[in-house]
Amino acid sequence: MDAKRAQEISSAADMKTVLHNGTQVYIEHVDQGTGQATIHPLDNPNSKQSVSVTELSEG
Repeated sequence: MDAKRAQEISSAADMKTVLHNGTQVYIEHVDQGTGQATIHPLDNPNSKQSVSVTELSEG
């Protein structure tokens, strides 16, 4: 995924399926300058991490 698409998904009103290493995640924030996204697994909102948007895929 690219940073622009990740930003579109994080701003969308409806929930999109996004995967990181096979786990469904929620995109909290996207830094388009660095290509990093702050994410957390849907079942564990306290487990935030910063990853490259290239590690994310739409399911």
